[in-house]
Amino acid sequence: MTSSPGDGERSGTRDVAVVGAGPAGQFIAAELHRFGLDVALLERRKTMAPGSRAIGIHSPALAALEPSGAVDSILAEAARIRRGEARTRSRTLGSVRFDRAGKRFPFSIAVPQSVTERALSELGPTPLRDVEVLAVENCGDAVELSTTSVGMPSRIRAKAAVIATGSSGRFLAAGEHDRRTYTDHFLMADIVEDAHQPEETAVITLDRAGVLESLPLPQGGRRIVAWDAGHATTEPVQDQLSRLRTAVEQRTGDSELANRIDSVSGFGIRNVLLRRMRHDRVFVIGDAAHEISPIGGQGMNLGLLDAATLAPRLGQLVRGRAGAELELDRWERRRLESGRFAAKLAALNTLAGRPRSRFGHAVRSAIVASALGTPLGRVAARAYGMGFDRDARLRR
Repeated sequence: MTSSPGDGERSGTRDVAVVGAGPAGQFIAAELHRFGLDVALLERRKTMAPGSRAIGIHSPALAALEPSGAVDSILAEAARIRRGEARTRSRTLGSVRFDRAGKRFPFSIAVPQSVTERALSELGPTPLRDVEVLAVENCGDAVELSTTSVGMPSRIRAKAAVIATGSSGRFLAAGEHDRRTYTDHFLMADIVEDAHQPEETAVITLDRAGVLESLPLPQGGRRIVAWDAGHATTEPVQDQLSRLRTAVEQRTGDSELANRIDSVSGFGIRNVLLRRMRHDRVFVIGDAAHEISPIGGQGMNLGLLDAATLAPRLGQLVRGRAGAELELDRWERRRLESGRFAAKLAALNTLAGRPRSRFGHAVRSAIVASALGTPLGRVAARAYGMGFDRDARLRR
């Protein structure tokens, strides 16, 4: 069942309008709905997207999702990742563990984004689909959204609005941002039932020609991501496929793994950070606020933590509770700090994974091996598992 934007307009002022029904948008809509608020969830897509590159959910985000009731169904279709291993073709450099005692969820998981969205969609309001939001305007103690659906303009009024559109709707925030676009290019493939790879282990292979990652997927599959020298978006897929197979075989020595690859996609990376996530009664979360390189798998997690921490504070604002404004200012500072940290970590990951000379590769390998053999290994595990996010401990 879907509705038209006119339904929201006729019903008067909604408590909150959420723009975008991706993971962050559906999550905050579900949380606000759980708190008893009247929420309009607006989505320009006619149907749920089949998926994206985002598959990783770390322990703090799982803990944040737990009160919603979505975790069990997500975990039922997920692959656990309990450790990470750094290698070169000839030797293992060291490992880190994500299953240290004391965590509510002693692992990260890999799960298709469509699974996460489906679990969240069962908990919140039904999205108003085929609705494009053209503008969002603060109007004193309310917000007005200009929308169009099937070519018919309309307006929706709410006490607050959340922009969770991803990068495509960042213009709605109308705020300044910092952007860094990288020249690095990557190739990616998903392999079904690759049993000879280590279970519950993410394997990072450092090579003179660039990094190669092998990540667990549900049902024994693996995701392969490799630094690539190509950049042309019009390049024939067969050329990319051949190059990825060659990269896997040359960097890992695993010809069986290389031969299992039968599809490929390429992508570049960038980091985009808004300088503000709040404009009076308009709030920006997820990729719309901080688009982070997917290398490291923290982007979707940032959005989920944005939503989990914003929802109760937004409920206080809508209900006119004392102190709500100060709490929201504090929320913004913490989430901006978390986004900046994730962007720095993504930049470090990118730098560490680039091609090196023979000498540079030897030095890099020695540094990684030395670091993983000390307490720095625990620091690395905490960083890559989102443990340094400013709100990582709020819902454990």
